[in-house]
Amino acid sequence: MLLVNTDYITGKNFEMLGLVKGSTIQSKNIGRDITQGFKTIVGGELGAYTEMMNEARSLATKRMVAEAESLGADAVVNIRYASAAVMQGAAEVMAYGTAVKFI
Repeated sequence: MLLVNTDYITGKNFEMLGLVKGSTIQSKNIGRDITQGFKTIVGGELGAYTEMMNEARSLATKRMVAEAESLGADAVVNIRYASAAVMQGAAEVMAYGTAVKFI
């Protein structure tokens, strides 16, 4: 499965199959949440949250690809990511794009 954030793939012609998406809501356990809260006092990267968001993006992408594969897609073009805080310490990540079949 080819994944790109452009609306074209050089040298490929394709037909659009439709919008595909994947999403997840992730949180860290209360212990990590507390330690990350202390980190905001001194500044610096919040490593546990960086890890959480990377895991969330990966899972959302995996779910988007599964939906594209179920349509018989060869690629997903114009991929975008969106995120939003759902509550303190929890975030939703969505990956979406257009599933296409090479012709």
